Amino acid sequence: MVLSKTASETDVSIHSTFASRYVRNSLPRFKMPENSIPKEAAFQIINDELMLDGNPRLNLASFVTTWMEPECNKLIMDAINKNYVDMDEYPVTTELQNRCVNMIAHLFNAPLGESEAAVGVGTVGSSEAIMLAGLAFKRKWQNKRKAEGKPYDKPNIVTGANVQVCWEKFARYFEVELKEVKLREGYYVMDPAKAVELVDENTICVAAILGSTLNGEFEDVKLLNDLLVEKNKETGWDTPIHVDAASGGFIAPFLYPELEWDFRLPLVKSINVSGHKYGLVYAGIGWVIWRSKDDLPEELIFHINYLGADQPTFTLNFSKGSSQVIAQYYQLIRLGHEGYKNVMENCHENAMVLKEGLEKTGRFNIVSKDDGVPLVAFSLKDNKRHDEFEISEMLRRYGWIVPSYTMPADAQHITVLRVVIREDFSRTLAERLVLDIQKVVHELDALPAKLNAKLTEKQEQVKNGTVKKTAIETQREITAYWKKYVTERKSNNKTQIC
Repeated sequence: MVLSKTASETDVSIHSTFASRYVRNSLPRFKMPENSIPKEAAFQIINDELMLDGNPRLNLASFVTTWMEPECNKLIMDAINKNYVDMDEYPVTTELQNRCVNMIAHLFNAPLGESEAAVGVGTVGSSEAIMLAGLAFKRKWQNKRKAEGKPYDKPNIVTGANVQVCWEKFARYFEVELKEVKLREGYYVMDPAKAVELVDENTICVAAILGSTLNGEFEDVKLLNDLLVEKNKETGWDTPIHVDAASGGFIAPFLYPELEWDFRLPLVKSINVSGHKYGLVYAGIGWVIWRSKDDLPEELIFHINYLGADQPTFTLNFSKGSSQVIAQYYQLIRLGHEGYKNVMENCHENAMVLKEGLEKTGRFNIVSKDDGVPLVAFSLKDNKRHDEFEISEMLRRYGWIVPSYTMPADAQHITVLRVVIREDFSRTLAERLVLDIQKVVHELDALPAKLNAKLTEKQEQVKNGTVKKTAIETQREITAYWKKYVTERKSNNKTQIC
């Protein structure tokens, strides 16, 4: 006798996932399902959906590391179940973090004695690091104002308009006024002279950026320090500097060792850096280093003992993984000065290859500087017919993720594209990207004349006031025409292939 079962009754573990019912049923998206599913099905379905994500290594929008050596990947996976906050249970991991803090402090020329330990902490990124540094500045300023019997309810911080959004978060979350130095066309970083003009008795610090997110440029921290020293002498204030070296902190010491931006400058009291950017570690690790113990108020440090022993902690988070701390230590001892210098030189040279290739097309203005973070920011010389957003969108067809964005105030009329050169971006990829950008530009040039005419006509009507349309209405019409054209071209291509 042959015994048989229906498909729904058989053991799903002996079947291919694609032969099971799980691939023909929709999975819950907002509520947890009532029943379990086999581990193979769960893996396959999630893995399949993740295929629709972009390729991280072709994501040229991001500064964050997307490749590490297999040996380090193994260390990361071996430590994936360690909670870093359990310092008493994982003392070696804690020791590795302390070693990283000291190595980075020495890299930034902290004035430490022969056997003096550095003051710093690992964070989940530069955002948390900036929050901690900002809180230290605020508390020190408040303590001083209280001791002097002066008001301490209106602290402010001076930055450029090019700062990363985490500074705006700090200002809003911790009730600090953000005083921004506006940008201008051709000058896309904070002007030190204008920054010092904004400083008053309520300024808790001036934040300088070593590696602007917009164009990779280093701000002139040395000039800022010198101007602020003079103002402090004139006013009797002691306004300090924080350096946001999220992107440039692991670049400047190796490519520009003579550049004075760090603790060599007396007013620099704290520095943050992203280990997950040019520290060459996967996402989830940042560092903040203070010049000395005096620059970190003791009352901000908490002491706990319910995990086994007295443990000092100064973080916004509590539990976090140990893997990234271990990975950072791996990179520091694996590469050393020699390895980091080689990586940064490669990145810089590949950035120059990309820049020169774009310049040869004759279609782009280069907005970034040769010195600074290895990236290339560029804009169209003529964007009347086509703009940078169209180029960004069309490059995705080739797999590239290249962001386009407008500059902050008062340079918001400038639109740029930006390519970040990371460790795993080779010269071959740089040359390939130039070719693909040329293809995109030529495809845009081939747009039907009627489309261009209609857009130009509508722009002229709006300009002359004959048609009153809002900016969003105009943008929607342009997008609609553009999508219609792309759809028609796709349809024509399919017909030709068939």
